[in-house]
Amino acid sequence: MDATPELKLYNTLTREKSVFSPIDADNVRMYVCGPTVYDFAHIGNARPVIIFDVLFRLLRHIYGQDHVTYARNITDVDDKINARALRDHPGLPLNDAIRAVTEKTETQFHADVAELGCLEPNVEPRATDNIAEMTEIIDKLIGNGHAYVAAGEVLFDTKSMADYGQLSKRPLDEQQAGARVAVDVHKKNPGDFVLWKLSSHNEPGWESPWGRGRPGWHIECSAMSRRYLGDVFDIHGGGLDLIFPHHENEIAQSRCAHGTEVMANVWMHNGFVQVEGRKMSKSEGNFVTIHDLLHTQIFGGRKWPGEVLRLAMLMTHYREPIDFSIKRLEEAERLLAKWPATEAGDAKPDDSVLNALADDLNTVAAVQALHALAQAAHTDAAAGATFAATAALLGLLPKKAEIDDALAAAVDALVAMRLEMLKAKNFAEADKIRDELTAKGIQLKDGKDAATGERVTTWEVKR
Repeated sequence: MDATPELKLYNTLTREKSVFSPIDADNVRMYVCGPTVYDFAHIGNARPVIIFDVLFRLLRHIYGQDHVTYARNITDVDDKINARALRDHPGLPLNDAIRAVTEKTETQFHADVAELGCLEPNVEPRATDNIAEMTEIIDKLIGNGHAYVAAGEVLFDTKSMADYGQLSKRPLDEQQAGARVAVDVHKKNPGDFVLWKLSSHNEPGWESPWGRGRPGWHIECSAMSRRYLGDVFDIHGGGLDLIFPHHENEIAQSRCAHGTEVMANVWMHNGFVQVEGRKMSKSEGNFVTIHDLLHTQIFGGRKWPGEVLRLAMLMTHYREPIDFSIKRLEEAERLLAKWPATEAGDAKPDDSVLNALADDLNTVAAVQALHALAQAAHTDAAAGATFAATAALLGLLPKKAEIDDALAAAVDALVAMRLEMLKAKNFAEADKIRDELTAKGIQLKDGKDAATGERVTTWEVKR
């Protein structure tokens, strides 16, 4: 284990920043709520993926790669997904039908976050593979008086838990009917929430002790986190919008089922994402997916490399709201252009960046420190190695792509063709070739032959 600064994290549960002390330093455990794979992930979904990837990297640096377990779930139990599965694949078993419906979006999510420079989590459980674990917890809650069956549903009794609401700090008497809490006559209390609901004959469902049905939203994370991380684990993360009701209800289910004081010791939440100064929504016309940004020109009239999107996210502290804008992306791209392509070798990350990250993931200060390292890296080999090792810790050093002889020859041919177009003053076609190569991660550099004065072009793989 390398010597590192003391790690301090802000805990939503306590509303304090404090020293992080893992339950077991040989197995630091973190759970983060992942995507619902009904549709492509939007840029708001990208923020927690990037933020908790940085924390994952930092924990691995501190405790060792083999001593951190990061679980991020896939939510594939959803009424919209279920309905589409039944409609499109009526002859398949339910789990297989859901897999057929969600395979494309899940594959796209994995491809998108890989382009954002994110490591794969150690475990990525699907809700459909954990139905038995969910019903086990529900059965425990009924048995110990924290849940009840009414009108075809199993509901959690919020008044049965003396300190329900400790995460959101919302007293029970304030949890009245509204956008998130429905009032039904069969509920003991307005804030009681669904653990299991019966399915009608034309709705998909799974068998359970309470009849054929499907789980409520919150129970899946209680089941999956327990299965892979235990009754109590170190860190639970997600977006600010999940504090209530999702994370509040996870805590209630897990603690009351297992008789623990906490579900996770540290709860971390990233701030909201706006797009061009407005809340992102389809009605506003500013709803944009990660795939859109990476592969289309709908945002700013161009495609954006994954490392630009990642850096743009890290230039704002994770707990602050972020305005995701073209201006911010351009700023991130200009900064990246000033950083050298160097190799880390045996170098270690610089203390300036480690100190910043150890202070509640202060990526703003970390990026500033990294930029200072980049300036020295241009002229000093040792500094260049340190810069590369430090950038890699932030996931901001793209791996050099391997390029075979045939592909190199094809690039050379296009470069030669572009030079001919420039000589013929066919600038539009020359620019088209350059843009096509840039989109594939090939950066062209124009210069002059010192002897002849003619234009020459070199190229390199940037990502």
